[in-house]
Amino acid sequence: MPTPPDTLAHLSQRLADFAQERDWAQFHSPKNLASALSVEAGELLEPFQWLTEAQSRALSPAQLAAVTDEMADVLLYLVQLANTLQVDLPAAAHAKITRNAQRYPVDKAKGRSTKHDAL
Repeated sequence: MPTPPDTLAHLSQRLADFAQERDWAQFHSPKNLASALSVEAGELLEPFQWLTEAQSRALSPAQLAAVTDEMADVLLYLVQLANTLQVDLPAAAHAKITRNAQRYPVDKAKGRSTKHDAL
């Protein structure tokens, strides 16, 4: 049964196929992918540079398009890294949320931006 097109598994397979068709696996070491991910995450900041908090919440269509493209790049490199390291991203994310819920109990963290070790 094919994977529905709106799932992370489908995106992961499509990305793997895309890279395989271009013989790019040779370049996709974990180190290279993590480096590329870091670069793209930095590029995600560029459309927000010099904006106020309020402006960052009310992007123009052109600004939102730029942010959307950078977000897609970040996601694609993260998915490719997960493919390369055979990490189940949804499972890892759920496990991390569970750990964060323990580190940031609602009664101590609600409405606060304090790091867990200072709560």
